[in-house]
Amino acid sequence: MGVGAQPTPDEAEDASRKERLGDYLSILSGTSQNVLGIAIAAAATLGAQILMTRTLGANGFGIVTALTMAAFVLSFLTRAGMDMAVLRDVAIELGQGRSDRIRAPVARATLIATGVSTLVALAALLFAEQVRDGFSISGPEGEWVVEAAALGLPFLALANVWLSATRGLKIMRYTLYVFWAGQPVMWIVFMLIGWIFSQTTWMSVLAYSLSWVWAAVMAGYFWRRESRGWEPAPLQPGDLSRLMRYAGPRAPAALFSQLLFWTDLFVLRAYVSGAEAGVYSAALRAGQILVLFLTSVSLMFSPFVADLHNRGETERLDKLFKALTRWTLAATMPVFLLLVVAPGPVLKIFGAEFAGGRAALLILLAGQFVNVATGSVGFVLIMVGRTGWDLLVYAASLVVNLGLAFWLAPRYGMEGAAVANAVTFALSKWARLALVRRFVGIQPYDREYLRLIGPSLVSLSAMWLVHRAVGGGWTVDVTATAAAGLVAYGIAYLLVGLTAGERRQVSGLVGRIRAR
Repeated sequence: MGVGAQPTPDEAEDASRKERLGDYLSILSGTSQNVLGIAIAAAATLGAQILMTRTLGANGFGIVTALTMAAFVLSFLTRAGMDMAVLRDVAIELGQGRSDRIRAPVARATLIATGVSTLVALAALLFAEQVRDGFSISGPEGEWVVEAAALGLPFLALANVWLSATRGLKIMRYTLYVFWAGQPVMWIVFMLIGWIFSQTTWMSVLAYSLSWVWAAVMAGYFWRRESRGWEPAPLQPGDLSRLMRYAGPRAPAALFSQLLFWTDLFVLRAYVSGAEAGVYSAALRAGQILVLFLTSVSLMFSPFVADLHNRGETERLDKLFKALTRWTLAATMPVFLLLVVAPGPVLKIFGAEFAGGRAALLILLAGQFVNVATGSVGFVLIMVGRTGWDLLVYAASLVVNLGLAFWLAPRYGMEGAAVANAVTFALSKWARLALVRRFVGIQPYDREYLRLIGPSLVSLSAMWLVHRAVGGGWTVDVTATAAAGLVAYGIAYLLVGLTAGERRQVSGLVGRIRAR
């Protein structure tokens, strides 16, 4: 092609196809890193829990868990929405080739998030006694735990804002290194060091805060390493107000998003015994396994949404949304089917007494299936700048969840709470689906989803037969049922689940491997 010549239609289509393939590979690579990170985080968290239960006892472990989870959930509010704001801003500016305009807004966002978090931390320090009363914490085990948790809030904000900025560059590995793997492991390290001096609850909570100090230092280092080559231009007129308009609704919405997972449990505790509430808590955790892959995809998909929407490439975004949602559902189906076929044995992982949550788990799965089947629709709404609508949906969802839980939990116990949870998640995701269709003009479905029916039915049949045939304890049952279903699903998916384009890509990959 000569100088100044325009590409032919075939060349343009080939370039577009390669660009789309690059999008898919980048997202799948980042997703695989997220999945690995979640596995490491789960193992490290389990290790920390075992250490604390054996060292601090049940009551001490409960206090540490309550305070560290409270700090983490509260940080979604104290970040002031700046984490998602910088992710979107970085992705858009980079997509426009304006790297010089990235560093100043990120720096300002970190100052805002740190300032808000510091103010909240100071308030927690001043009213530590009232916070302890609110959590029903008393006695020697409650000393200094609130103060120790408050110290970590500013660093929680810093770490997450800087990591979001690196994800805006479409880089996931730093989130793996720092958020998923590093922070949980460093919590254990700092806790073991701290216990040399004092084996107490406050030292365990302080170790958690120190792990976020480490995370903030590392996140800041990685962000600076990626951005130091850019000449920092000063903030442009309107940049700060634009950042605040976006982040303002996002801060309470982020808090509501976390509360939504547990609101019905909090309501249920007022009407049932502690044992029944514990069983429902286990059912909630089991049901939430379904969203792990969706979360991984969404974190990596977000910067692509912001970039493509800003450039007006709606058709490309639509194709990406459809493919990723179908892949997310396809990857989640074996887990969903296992929980449907063997809910009792799965719940026995938590203990034999937790098998009584079977019915509640099946109800919860209905809501989480809708959650997965609608894909990253919530992240799409956020990344195209509709944070006000996102807040409205979350606020309405919280009201619906509370209303249904207060109505159903006294009458039907944990099954009533599960209905409240499932209905709320379904309505929330359907509302976002309608809003994304209206504002962005995309939706996640096409006829290729029909390809998932065959593999799912084959896997369901295999799981049901093995589950019925296998005797023994829950370990053998769950392992054998899962293995049979996964093998059957994998074979059936390769035979009938792949689209024509995916089949070509697999054939090409196999060919390249054989050629080596």
